[in-house]
Amino acid sequence: MFSLFKKDRENEKNEDHLSLISIAALLIHSAKIDENFTDKERTIIKNALIEMGANKSKLDEIIKEAELKEKDSNQILEFTKEVKNKNIDEKKIVIEALWNIIYSDENADIYETNLMRRLSGLLYLDHKIVGDIKEKIKSNQ
Repeated sequence: MFSLFKKDRENEKNEDHLSLISIAALLIHSAKIDENFTDKERTIIKNALIEMGANKSKLDEIIKEAELKEKDSNQILEFTKEVKNKNIDEKKIVIEALWNIIYSDENADIYETNLMRRLSGLLYLDHKIVGDIKEKIKSNQ
């Protein structure tokens, strides 16, 4: 009987791990959209993953797997599916990380802003929430 509980916990941990990989892949995609994936952006991604419950000792593994997943994918829908299933607070963490990545070079180009417009729709987020987070990030730059 206890082995069933242990398997359930292991499955839950594995699902959380896979979810974090997809979220990291989305963040990596946004960082690479301007063709300049910086250490500053990598730090933003790691901080967001920690805020979402990632184990610090697994961060490099998650990032490595996410980079492979992002490289092998030609669309963002598979990444957004994981974020869509999160609660509003977790979605806000992802959106804040995305805006931090975009403004990490103090400039948002047309591709980055287009990505955010698409993501807010795909994640079923109110444009006001996304806009408020954007303004918060811009004012902290």
